[in-house]
Amino acid sequence: MPVSTEVERETVERARRGDQQALADIYDWYLPRVYRYVLSRVGNVVEAEDLTEDIFVRMLGAISGHRERNIPFSAWLFRIAHNHIMSYFRKAGSRGTRDILDEAIADSRPDPATAVETRLTMEEVVRATRDLPEAQREVIALRFAVGLSVAETAQVLGKREGNVKALQHKAVARLQRLLGAKPGRLAAEV
Repeated sequence: MPVSTEVERETVERARRGDQQALADIYDWYLPRVYRYVLSRVGNVVEAEDLTEDIFVRMLGAISGHRERNIPFSAWLFRIAHNHIMSYFRKAGSRGTRDILDEAIADSRPDPATAVETRLTMEEVVRATRDLPEAQREVIALRFAVGLSVAETAQVLGKREGNVKALQHKAVARLQRLLGAKPGRLAAEV
């Protein structure tokens, strides 16, 4: 559930002081987005659940020292998530993403034909993203699986906004080629 910047700032400040309800609110607001991001990166529901839990434990341990510094809380939290996932891949000796499991593809529409078509399209996109360079996959995951803005994505990745835009543009163009989409069609849909 999106909240205003002011409500988020106030809630984070209360959480920094140990307010349990504020911590619960942050957890409720960000759990689905963090989980989707982690799942899009590791591709395993059990691992994603464990890593998401670890990320929130790390957030709890670090929130008392969090300072605004013109960086949105979401960027700070997703930086923790990004670093934790990179550490996970280093420890596991893995690189890149694996398959996103069926649970990651949520479709609330009742029409079964539309659901199947959407699932097939998503599976094609997921397979195609495996052929993207790591930096492009990361930008696509943060921008579209999580829904972060260009500015937030840049802050999470420690890159300039122009770099994020260039990575996104290259990734979308490459996905268009890989998926055989007409130029501009995929970009218009995202």
